[in-house]
Amino acid sequence: MTDAFPIKGYDAIEFWVGNAKQAAHYYRSAFGFRLTAYAGPETGVRDRASYVLEQRGIRFVLTTALTPISEISSHVALHGDGVRDVAFTVPDAEEAFRSAVEHGAVAVLEPNVLEDEHGKVVKASVRAYGDTLHSFVSRAEYSGAYLPGFETVEHDPIATPVGLSSIDHVVTNVALGDMDRTARYYAEVFGFSQFRHFSDEDISTEYTALMSKVIWDGVGRIKLPINEPAEGKKKSQIEEYLDAYRGPGVQHMALSTGDIVATVRQLRANGVNFLEVPGTYYEEARERVGDVDESWDELQEQGILVDRDDEGYLLQIFTEPVEDRPTVFYEIIQRHGATGFGVGNFKALFISIERAQERRGNL
Repeated sequence: MTDAFPIKGYDAIEFWVGNAKQAAHYYRSAFGFRLTAYAGPETGVRDRASYVLEQRGIRFVLTTALTPISEISSHVALHGDGVRDVAFTVPDAEEAFRSAVEHGAVAVLEPNVLEDEHGKVVKASVRAYGDTLHSFVSRAEYSGAYLPGFETVEHDPIATPVGLSSIDHVVTNVALGDMDRTARYYAEVFGFSQFRHFSDEDISTEYTALMSKVIWDGVGRIKLPINEPAEGKKKSQIEEYLDAYRGPGVQHMALSTGDIVATVRQLRANGVNFLEVPGTYYEEARERVGDVDESWDELQEQGILVDRDDEGYLLQIFTEPVEDRPTVFYEIIQRHGATGFGVGNFKALFISIERAQERRGNL
């Protein structure tokens, strides 16, 4: 499976936003990302401006339109700020593109060779779901900051890293009935397989429910949960997202850290808001999970959730949406051997999400 379609990892997550300069400042000051590269009018790009932000193994690219009539402007008008491209680093972008199209992917960008004094990058793109793309990027012969056409930013006076290290998984929301179809697409086009499946009985409260399939590349570099709404008494978080985003798209990204207590403490100090779990959660969690390396008192103080599976335990916490539309948010995660997604926390998490929905008038 992985030999047929090898992927080295996530290359970059590109957002199309209304004001990339201001969005970049937010991610630098709040999440500790460092500005490493820039492209825009000053570098000869006339229709857009892009800011490359990095923290260890995570790369975000924030792009905005410079004209009112463009595909970027139209994307932002429809969806608000959101993820346009979940790009993968691959050994051979041309071969990845050829294989994907041969197996049913819709081509968006034919393989394109980009060159400058730092070498060359090959990039190609196919459609994923809705208006979201997957790009294939080969950069083994490139030593520049990001891509040809971007200038390096040597020093960022704003960013102070908070300990984020890598992308653990990227979560997609699709409409009712599209989860299985989307999972089949990844199986047929990329050779991905099912890693986990959660039914509406696993992920539900008194009022709402959803179903989820987690697909992966077979080795763990890429994990993509796919959510769809299930019938419930009230509007689920997936339906709220689909209404606000006007279609399927990336709901949240899980960012790994080696010290979640320190990371969350700094994020809170930087102004990042997190969902609050019910007060009774920790009494139940201590009994369910048992001993952990971290202090339970510190975990409770920071609102961090804990779950255990057969391989170990994990720690996780979820931000509130980082957009005015209730769309994109983040999960901060630390794994101690566990390979799951915190199924033991789903009930408490969903109650927290429903409370936030209710405050927005969307439950």
